[in-house]
Amino acid sequence: MDRTAVLMEQVSKWYGSFQVLRDVSLEVAVGERVVVCGPSGSGKSTLIRCVNQLEKHQKGKIVVNGVELRPGMRGLADVRREAGMVFQQFNLFPHLSVIDNCTLALVRARKMTRAAAEEVAMQNLERVRIAEQARKYPRQLSGGQQQRVAIARALCMKPKIMLFDEPTSALDPEMVKEVLDVMTALANGGMTMICVTHEMGFAREVADRVIFMDSGEIIEQAVPAQFFGNPQHARTRKFLSQLLH
Repeated sequence: MDRTAVLMEQVSKWYGSFQVLRDVSLEVAVGERVVVCGPSGSGKSTLIRCVNQLEKHQKGKIVVNGVELRPGMRGLADVRREAGMVFQQFNLFPHLSVIDNCTLALVRARKMTRAAAEEVAMQNLERVRIAEQARKYPRQLSGGQQQRVAIARALCMKPKIMLFDEPTSALDPEMVKEVLDVMTALANGGMTMICVTHEMGFAREVADRVIFMDSGEIIEQAVPAQFFGNPQHARTRKFLSQLLH
């Protein structure tokens, strides 16, 4: 069995003439928790969006769960279902209740019955500790609660990998912990995770590996103890000094 969840080899991406990813190579093992950090505009969100092809790479190779991602490929929807994505903004449908947000894709894409979909949805709402809000609408929830619903919705599709793109950056500070607690529980349950975040406490506690990006390149990667305790590159040291003081 292949133990590689995500493989990127020499991946490059341009927006017009601006190169946002520069020959990025990365391998993430099944069950590994990787945190990606770096200054704004460093390419970290683009990297994670290339993993499920919300952004198309123009050069290099990306393999997700053994499937190489190619332009115009068939089965892209299947790849996306394997890689659940949680964004900065919660992207919940405001006119649907919490449980309807979670069951929509199960009924439409997975062709599940309503009853079976609701059972899966409730299991995952329990998992993110928000099952009691199932019949409410997004506007009735706090930002932290909405983000937990977004995580539950992604989990309903039984993804093999969870991708988080700065999931706490739009939240008020007092709501950040409830979302990070849910993510920590997922990580401790063995979920393969790639998380773009500035939450360095989470990175220290949860990550198997921390990656620092700048100007579209991976500058440094190491286990948390080494990354925070003895960063090798001047750019990493500067970034951490600004973030941790």
